[in-house]
Amino acid sequence: MAAVTKEQVMEALKEVYDMEIGFDIVSLGLVYGVEIDNENNVKVTMTLTTPMCPLAGFIIEDARSKVQQIEGVNKVDVELTFDPPWTPEKASDEVKKIFGI
Repeated sequence: MAAVTKEQVMEALKEVYDMEIGFDIVSLGLVYGVEIDNENNVKVTMTLTTPMCPLAGFIIEDARSKVQQIEGVNKVDVELTFDPPWTPEKASDEVKKIFGI
C-alpha cells in the first residue's frame, strides 16, 4: 500500500470551495493541518471564515469526500476549530491581492 502524502491531501482540498467567497479552502488559509498515520487514515484540521458560516456542513463534507477519493486513503476525519480564529492574513497572496489586503 502506497503512503498517502500531505501534498496529495492539500491538492484534493484545493477542490473544496467556499461558495460565498468563491475561493478554495487552501487558498483562503482555512486548512490548519493535515496528519496521516501509518494506515493512511487522514485527519484534517480546518476552520471557517466565521463560526456562523451557513455552508459549514457542506464545506466539511466536501472536504471529507475529496480526501476520501485519494487512492489508498482509509478513514478521513475533518476536525473543525476556531482557535486560532481565521483572519484574511491567512489567505494566499493571490487571494489577498484580489481582496486588496
